[in-house]
Amino acid sequence: MKQDIFQAIADPTRRAILALIAIQSLTPNAMAEKFDMSRQAVSKHIKVLQECELIRPEPSGREIYYHFNPKKMQELDDWIAQFRKTWETQFNQLDEVLSTIKKKKK
Repeated sequence: MKQDIFQAIADPTRRAILALIAIQSLTPNAMAEKFDMSRQAVSKHIKVLQECELIRPEPSGREIYYHFNPKKMQELDDWIAQFRKTWETQFNQLDEVLSTIKKKKK
């Protein structure tokens, strides 16, 4: 079953794995060393991330290195961008209200 990308990134460990391999590709063993969990537990997180295409495997000899997939993350960013303009407008309006209140107090 293919995982939902938002469910995948909702987990803090999976977000930490994404942050790690965004810097450099890593094997599951190397990732497990960064967390206080077993390699099997890390492998379950990797499976979810791979099903969502947020990471991709690349065999190298007897090891499998996992790489960050920026194209999939871009899709996520594109979806969020439609809402970004709304909240930025609201924050700008809030800044104006706060600025007006500060000026009145002086």
